[in-house]
Amino acid sequence: MNDRNENARAPAAEPWWRIKMVWLVIAGPLIVVVAGIATSVVAIRGGDKVVGADAEATPAMQARNHAASPRP
Repeated sequence: MNDRNENARAPAAEPWWRIKMVWLVIAGPLIVVVAGIATSVVAIRGGDKVVGADAEATPAMQARNHAASPRP
C-alpha cells in the first residue's frame, strides 16, 4: 500500500507565469488600463477644430449665446 502512494505523487507546481489562465486574468485589466491611458491622452490634447466654420457660427455656440441673452 505504501508503494502505491509513492507512485501517485502530485506533479511539481509550475511557476505562475507558465499558467495560461493567469495571463487571461491579467490581460483584461491590463487592456482596460491601456485604453484608459489612450483615452486620457486624446482628451488632454483637446478636440479637433471645426473645419470650414468659425467658432461663433457653430450651432452649439448659437444656442448657448441665445440661451444666455435671448432676444426680447
